[in-house]
Amino acid sequence: MRKVFSILALLFSLATIAQPPGGRPQGGFTSLNAGHIYGKVVDAKTNKGLDGASLLLVGNRMDSTTRKMVQYTVRAGVTQTNGDFDFDQLPIRGNLTLKVSAIGYKDGVQTISFGGRPQGGDNSIESMMNMIDRDLGNIKLEEDPSNLGTVTVTTQRQMFEMGIDRKVFNVDRNLVSQGQTATEVMKQIPSLSVDIDGNVTMRNAAPQIFIDGRPTTLTLDQIPADIIDRIELITNPSARFDASGGNAGILNIVLKKNKRTGYNGGLRFGLDSRGKVNTGGDINLRQGKINFFLNAMYNQRLSKSSSWTERQNLDVKQSSFYQTTKGENEGAMGFVRGGFDFLIDNRNTITLTGNFNRGEFINTDRQLIDSMVAGALLSNSIRTTNTTGLFRNMGTQLSYKHNFAKAGHEWTADATYNKAKNDNSGDFVTRTYEPGTFWAFKYPSLLQQTTGAGNTSNLVIQTDYDNPVSENKKIEFGARVQIRDFENANTQAFFDHGTNTYVVIPTISSNYSYTDKVYAGYGTYGFKKDKWSFQLGLRAESSDYRGVVAGKDSTFNVEFPISLFPSAFVTKKINDKADIQLNYSRRINRPNFFQLMPFIDFSDPQNLNVGNAGLKPEFTNSFEVSYNNNYKRSANFLASAYVKYNTDLITRYQYLAPSPIEPADSVIFNTYANANESFTYGIELTNRMPIVKNWDMTINFNLFNSQIKGNIQGTEINQQRTSWFVKMNNAIKLPKGFAIQLSGDYYAKTVLPQEGGRGGRGGQGGGGGMFGGGTQVTAQGYIRPRYSFDIAIRKEWQIKGGNTLTANLSMNDFMRTQKFGTHSESVFFIQDTERRRDPQVLRLNLQWRFGKFDANLFKRKNNRQEEDGGVMGGM
Repeated sequence: MRKVFSILALLFSLATIAQPPGGRPQGGFTSLNAGHIYGKVVDAKTNKGLDGASLLLVGNRMDSTTRKMVQYTVRAGVTQTNGDFDFDQLPIRGNLTLKVSAIGYKDGVQTISFGGRPQGGDNSIESMMNMIDRDLGNIKLEEDPSNLGTVTVTTQRQMFEMGIDRKVFNVDRNLVSQGQTATEVMKQIPSLSVDIDGNVTMRNAAPQIFIDGRPTTLTLDQIPADIIDRIELITNPSARFDASGGNAGILNIVLKKNKRTGYNGGLRFGLDSRGKVNTGGDINLRQGKINFFLNAMYNQRLSKSSSWTERQNLDVKQSSFYQTTKGENEGAMGFVRGGFDFLIDNRNTITLTGNFNRGEFINTDRQLIDSMVAGALLSNSIRTTNTTGLFRNMGTQLSYKHNFAKAGHEWTADATYNKAKNDNSGDFVTRTYEPGTFWAFKYPSLLQQTTGAGNTSNLVIQTDYDNPVSENKKIEFGARVQIRDFENANTQAFFDHGTNTYVVIPTISSNYSYTDKVYAGYGTYGFKKDKWSFQLGLRAESSDYRGVVAGKDSTFNVEFPISLFPSAFVTKKINDKADIQLNYSRRINRPNFFQLMPFIDFSDPQNLNVGNAGLKPEFTNSFEVSYNNNYKRSANFLASAYVKYNTDLITRYQYLAPSPIEPADSVIFNTYANANESFTYGIELTNRMPIVKNWDMTINFNLFNSQIKGNIQGTEINQQRTSWFVKMNNAIKLPKGFAIQLSGDYYAKTVLPQEGGRGGRGGQGGGGGMFGGGTQVTAQGYIRPRYSFDIAIRKEWQIKGGNTLTANLSMNDFMRTQKFGTHSESVFFIQDTERRRDPQVLRLNLQWRFGKFDANLFKRKNNRQEEDGGVMGGM
């Protein structure tokens, strides 16, 4: 722990040298006439657009002679046939007044302000350009003279924001994860736990991974960190969201969207201490009714790991083994995303996007295994593994959005299609020697070859309608269809020394496919009364699951009837800075194909996996109470307590049975069953606070307890598990464009997770080593304490014309403390493991941002979709 205290001492030392940058920036954004307003003039009774209404936009400026403020005309014009109007090249400093008049109607007046500078001193072009588009809605002209009031709109962007049903973390300027993947971003997010293999959990369960509010076939390590704008944690999803996922929430990754006037873009290049490069770039062009965007990335990767495993089998032979492993995974990945927005008019937008992702990785492992019986050395083994994996992922989305004149009144419809394909092959060679030698063979070499291929497609068609009926009432409706197809073929062959050929073993090979269809509809009703806000929702879902195993005469057809999933959110506003919320939701976790499939997975010969076709879905009732307080400027405190009750919890268990290859031998099988119930509760505290000027710290603390009760194959299960972890993130601004980010986490001794199965990394199966296997409910055990620290330093240069050049130097686990160790016990064995992966990798990343914002060349249209947050928009 002395190293931990050393880091804390370093933090306070940095605080003593941190000084605010002096002086005001020279020139800059505020001198641009880049403001933009648009809207529609309509008849107050019929809402019909008024053709030829006169528009006069006036402002105030200093008269050089009298030294007094005088009024001047900024712009004048008339509405189009349908009542639309659009003014560009407006000054963004000070207030403007729009005067509207038409023959037969009385004048209307609105005051507009562009809101000044962004909060937090973020002077980047991206942040400031977010502030200059204003939709004035429908301006209604009436018969009687009236002043239509004043509209003042401001934009603020904080690192942490709290929504009615989600927590939002803005990570577009996160230093530590630049040039890496979404997995590294998740390590910086409070509430999330990331293990050594990149598997992400939220409140001790693997969340669903969404991109821009829709499911994806991409995994977290296939998404570049540099294209992520923010992360949304939806811990207790409302009826608006997919009910699947059981006791896990939703992790929504919102990608950056660029709709700036003119053209702008950036180039990125990075190099790490292992000689691997990452590079990328993006470009955006907006002209007339078309907004075009393109983003590309290429990353090389070299991952190194080491581990040891010691197991004592509780059999009559008293057998045991000790295994050490060293491995390398090397390869590269490319990502391209592009598309365009067709801006039909001020209220209607069609967006088409597409992405393509491709990667290839080669993994090499070398394992040394000592096998013993009754404490005496039985043999030495060397197992070498060489595997190659290739993946391709393609996706597209077509979306339409209509903004009604009233703020928040909108209708969206979209279709999202993703298709993933992977191919893999492996060679495994096990040589077993006489005790104490590595030259005298005890058995003939065991040679194994595997080949596999898989295809996944996911189609989601969804429509949503939001209508704020009045200032205090809102309704939402929507419908959704999801169709997912999955195919996989896996061939296992062993070398026959008699014929000198590889022979396919049908009992451990597989060829299977499935189709999963989910149909859903929902409605919510929200209203306010005094300081109370209510949102009540109901979702209905049904699903149809069909699976086929080729050559095994095994077909599944599981139909889950319509189930209802209510949700409720009740919020009381205590004052302008604080509120408290109570919410409830019901969700479902349907068994996946791997949990249902009764074929044997032979990837770990010591721990065979097999599914259970008789599994039932588990249902979760979740309750949560949260208190949020913005107690001072740039500070926020959030406290949450939650309770989750599961019925028919899907858990893993083990049994001993004859080996499918050598019936005379017995091996451990891992499978799945429904426990009776589980009960989980916990508290979560998050505090973002300024330590001193230009130094902000975010601290997150989680404490949770899980209990399982049930009877599995005649074995009574009654387990209780308690865990906790703490995370911190420090952001320090230094003079002359320097900044430092220091983050760290500490995980206390934690019990083994209650859930098993494939998943975790956004759909990618995590896994242990040869004998690692998965955790199971019938195995008691714990994960040993672990902690680590990441650091990054950034320098930013402002270049003439508003361009920027940024250099970022970072190192993960720079104190080399991150080790992942476990201890587990069952009726079959006692096992200890320890693993280390990729400590102290140094990375240098350079980024150049450029652009030309010329309103004379490019006409700015509707930017409403971007400002809305993009959860229901396209990529």
